[in-house]
Amino acid sequence: MSAASVRQAVRRSVSGLPREFWWLWTSTLINRLGAFVATFLALYLTLDRGYSAVYAGLVAALHGLGGVISSIAAGVMADRLGRRPTLLIAQLSTAVTVALLGFMEHPVAVAAVAFLVGMASNASRPAVQAMMADIVAPEDRVRAFALNYWAINLGFAFSSLAAGLVAEHSYLIGFLGEGALTLACALVVFRKLPESRPEPVTGAGTGAAEAEPAVSLLTVLRDRRFMGVVVLSFLMAFIFLQHSVALPVAMGADGFSPGDYGTVIAVNGVLIVALQIPVTRFIEHRDPRMLLTVSALLAGYGFGLTAFAGSIGVYMLTIVVWTLAEIVNSPTQMSLVVRLSPSQGRGRYQGMYTMSWSVAALVAPLVGGWLIDSYGADVLWGVCAVVGTVAAAGYWMLMRSLPAEGPAGGAATATAAARPESEPAAA
Repeated sequence: MSAASVRQAVRRSVSGLPREFWWLWTSTLINRLGAFVATFLALYLTLDRGYSAVYAGLVAALHGLGGVISSIAAGVMADRLGRRPTLLIAQLSTAVTVALLGFMEHPVAVAAVAFLVGMASNASRPAVQAMMADIVAPEDRVRAFALNYWAINLGFAFSSLAAGLVAEHSYLIGFLGEGALTLACALVVFRKLPESRPEPVTGAGTGAAEAEPAVSLLTVLRDRRFMGVVVLSFLMAFIFLQHSVALPVAMGADGFSPGDYGTVIAVNGVLIVALQIPVTRFIEHRDPRMLLTVSALLAGYGFGLTAFAGSIGVYMLTIVVWTLAEIVNSPTQMSLVVRLSPSQGRGRYQGMYTMSWSVAALVAPLVGGWLIDSYGADVLWGVCAVVGTVAAAGYWMLMRSLPAEGPAGGAATATAAARPESEPAAA
């Protein structure tokens, strides 16, 4: 492919998106450039502080528990208070708590502050995702979510390498650096991003649009197709999140250093940076049912292959496999979530979707640490292969007769059927 054709492909991939999207994209990139705690928390606790894999898993699980609690609350806040205020509160709280975590010494204090970091950092996700759905046209959403995911991993590829070097000298610098960059994200939001929450459609007056029914958390829970997506998202997150706790612990037990892990896991970010845009152009208008099914198989068996890894090169090969799953799964599933969400309830729907990842962040470290300590890492990698197979079957069955996408980008027939006419506009 010539340089001119590459430039043309890039222009087609990034053109036509609103300016507000690019400021949100910039905020995401800055945030991920400072990613340290989520990547190196397990190594910090086991190698630097000398705690067991079980304790590292417990702390990571508390971090996930904080996210479980905040995901739903932040989703409601994004619908009621607004996307922008929710983002500012979440990012300022994250900056303070992540810096504080670097100074904690007592095991109970470390666990407690990790819980607060989990609450604060996960609170921004429903607002970011709802804002992106608000400001991007339905036909551009797969591309927009892919570009945002590309920014996440562009930052992750850099931060994994840099943080690995930082960790070998001072973990505290990593904690403080993440806090400073999160403050920079809050500044971008404050200066550049306007509120995007849609005005409610009342339906009053001749010729006015039909009023959208009130959306509550009960609405979300009664939406069976959407809740099926949430369950499958949990299974996928359970697999993917093994890279942040189980993988570094297993590599450390095999004699690899934090720098080795940083180098290996950076392959994930580098591949996504290199392949996300061209792969998204290839999959953008293809059958989401097939894409999600294949991505689940690649994720499960990619991690399953880790049982055969004994060198840096083989670890990298396994990461290539499950990274392809990420590249396909993330924008496809995010677009599906928006498609099934009514515009006035995007915060709550995104909060429930985010909660699936937060619950996985709670469960995955506990299960991963327990399996490694009790049976060895190879058993965990086999479990990942089984979970991926179950998720693939679930996507294939769930997405039969997917409802057509409405003009606002939501599946109106599905969501309207899921909520009774008399349902109150509660939280």
